[in-house]
Amino acid sequence: MHSWTSPSISPLPASGVPLRLHDTRTGRTAPLIPLLPGRARLYVCGITPYDATHLGHAATYHATDLMRRALLDTGLEVEVAQNVTDVDDPLFERAARDGVDWRELAASQTALFAEDMEQLRIIAPETYRTVSEAMDDIIATVTTLRERCRAYPVTAPDAAADGGVDWYLDLSIDGALGDVSGWDEQQMLEVFAERGGDPEREGKRGTFDPLLWRAERAGEPAWDAGELGRGRPGWHVECVSIAEDALGLPFDVQAGGSDLVFPHHDLGAAHAIGTGRGFAAVYTHSGMVGYEGEKMSKSLGNLVFVHRLVRDGVDPMAIRLVLMAHHYRSDWAWTDQELERAAARLASYRAAAERGGHHPGTVEALRGALREDLDTPSALRALDAWAAGSAPRPGTDDDGPGDVVAASDALFGLTLRD
Repeated sequence: MHSWTSPSISPLPASGVPLRLHDTRTGRTAPLIPLLPGRARLYVCGITPYDATHLGHAATYHATDLMRRALLDTGLEVEVAQNVTDVDDPLFERAARDGVDWRELAASQTALFAEDMEQLRIIAPETYRTVSEAMDDIIATVTTLRERCRAYPVTAPDAAADGGVDWYLDLSIDGALGDVSGWDEQQMLEVFAERGGDPEREGKRGTFDPLLWRAERAGEPAWDAGELGRGRPGWHVECVSIAEDALGLPFDVQAGGSDLVFPHHDLGAAHAIGTGRGFAAVYTHSGMVGYEGEKMSKSLGNLVFVHRLVRDGVDPMAIRLVLMAHHYRSDWAWTDQELERAAARLASYRAAAERGGHHPGTVEALRGALREDLDTPSALRALDAWAAGSAPRPGTDDDGPGDVVAASDALFGLTLRD
């Protein structure tokens, strides 16, 4: 499906210096060396479209956008794939509550998300697929796992058809549980159920074995899947299938919010291993955004929506500056004061842009900050010094890119001219 219209991009001359990125799995920050020479492949987990884009979503896709821009600045080709989880219980529940068809709800919220991404000048992914569009690929993945004896049936007494079964992944065979998170079982148990797991499901071989294919239930959408039976997919296998089709396995970077480390990314990796392949070389996660003392989430309802901020007259570039004020891996809380500081920053940057000038030292500081694990707070300090007129003055021997306005656009998606 079409995602959204990308902003125009005018990259700086390639630096050739690799991006250093923090890997959740290893706990180390190291240069990202693509598996395929000259080409970086990224997968970012998309939204479940039952509510509009809040600041927590924006932070995740802003981080992925920065990653793409940093990789482009090194001179690499970059390919990004992103899904839309339009087949999921929370979506069905919201549609039933509101008395609308789940497909209509998904389509309307996906369209609103795309508008928000355009407002924030997020570069569109090369592949943007809904789960419903990828159903054939998902069924093929589950079938492969079944043929490799990694999948097993569990009786589903409430299935629409007599003798219906749900299919689960047997994690004990490949021993991949915890490969990404490094968590122990107690840590996993504390969040598994609230993050879509069913640890007490009768008939499962292992507590954390994830659902691959759910037999059709009355009132739920379902797809024909041959010997698997009519039904719909589990959560984790969806992303694995879309990533494999779009990018090939293994690929370079799996990105998403830190609440996806376990179970989603842990179990996604286990699915891929079960098919005989690796998944991502690096896992990177953005921190959680809080509001009113809690993590911003749909279930709590403590949300700050991008489209409402824009509707109320907030410049989308001020929203990007709020996000840039925090390192992408850090947890932080939204306040009105954050937005006020960002608006003041934006005004000062735009005033400096009108003065013009050649500032290669500032541009190099921006590039250096971005390629050091997307260190946007350091980049803002460089822009603050430039706007205040206290940035290092260019000398007679200074060369290289010196247009701070062009660099801010290319590296950070910031437009500093009205």
